[in-house]
Amino acid sequence: MRVFFLAVAALVVVAGAASVSVEDLEFNSWKLQHGRSYESEEEESQRKMVWLSNRKLVLEHNVLADQGLKSYRLGMNLFADMNNQELQAWFSNCLLPFNRTKTSTAATFLQQAEGAALPDAVDWRAMGYVTKVKNQGNCGSCWAFSATGALEAQMFRKTRKLEALSEQQLVDCSDLSGNQGCAGGRLQSAFEYVRSSGGLQSEASYSYEAKDGMCRFNPLNVSAICRGYKTLPSGDEYVLQKAVASIGPISASIDMSRHTFTFYSSGVYDEQYCSRSNLNHAVLIVGYGTDIHGEDYWIVKNSWGAGWGESGYIRMSRNKRNQCGIASYAVYPLV
Repeated sequence: MRVFFLAVAALVVVAGAASVSVEDLEFNSWKLQHGRSYESEEEESQRKMVWLSNRKLVLEHNVLADQGLKSYRLGMNLFADMNNQELQAWFSNCLLPFNRTKTSTAATFLQQAEGAALPDAVDWRAMGYVTKVKNQGNCGSCWAFSATGALEAQMFRKTRKLEALSEQQLVDCSDLSGNQGCAGGRLQSAFEYVRSSGGLQSEASYSYEAKDGMCRFNPLNVSAICRGYKTLPSGDEYVLQKAVASIGPISASIDMSRHTFTFYSSGVYDEQYCSRSNLNHAVLIVGYGTDIHGEDYWIVKNSWGAGWGESGYIRMSRNKRNQCGIASYAVYPLV
C-alpha cells in the first residue's frame, strides 16, 4: 500500500511539473532578473500576455537574424512586459520641438574640416571621454543625459579630468531656458541654460532622482561650463562623421518609436521604417566604425541603463540615408 501511495505522489509531481511550460519558466526567470512583482494575479496575468506577445516578436525577428536576413538581434529586456502604447507614453515626451531659429551653425568647424582625412573608425570610450552608462528611468529627460554626455567629453578634452555631470540640475533648473524637466526638453536649451547660469554641477554633488524637483543649484559647486553650442547641417552624415572624428562625442536626436529599437540587443540596427524627421529621443554619438560584414555604424550611448542593448549602447546604421534621423539634429557644446 505504501508503495502505491508513493507511486501516486510521484505521478502528481510529474503531472505538476509537466503543467509548467517553457514560457512559464522563462517569464518567472525574467521577473526575477528584472525585479518585477505585481499587485494582483489579474495584473500578472495581463502582464504575462503582453510579455508573451513581445516574446513572439523577438523570437520571430531573431529567426530572421539567424538566417542572415537581419543585421541585429532583439532581446527580452526590462521593457518586455509593456505594450507599445505604454512604451510610447513612457518615452514620447522626451523631446520638445526644435527651435531652429535659435540654432548656431558650425561654419568655422566645417571650413577647418574640409579636406581632412577621416579615420576608418573612432571610439571615444577607449580614449577616456565617456562616463559610464546612466539610466533616465521613468522621466522624459533623455535630452539632459545627451547634453551632459557631450559636456562631459568636452570638459575632459579641456581638463583631462572625466567627471559625471548632473542631469538633475538640468531637469530642475532649466525651465526658463525652455525645458520642461521630465516632460521633455531641447538639447540647445540645455546648453543655453548651462551658459547663462554659470555652470553645471557634478552628479556627485547634485544626484539624479528621475523626477521634477526644486532647483538647488549652488554656483560654488560648478564642475563644467559652456560658452554656447554649434549645430551641424541637418541630414549630412558625412559632416557628422567629421565632427565625431575631430571634436568628440556629439549629441543627436533620433526616432526610437519602432519596437525593434526598444528591444534591441546586439548587432547593427538597420530599421528601414525609421523616420528621419519625427524625432523623439536624444542620445550621444561616441564613435563610428564598420563591422565584419561591411555594415557602417554609429556607436551610440543610450540612457536606459547598462542592461539594455550592448551594455547600454546601440550600433546604428551609418550611411543609410540618415536612417532614424541621426544626422537631422546634431549639436555639440563649446567649453
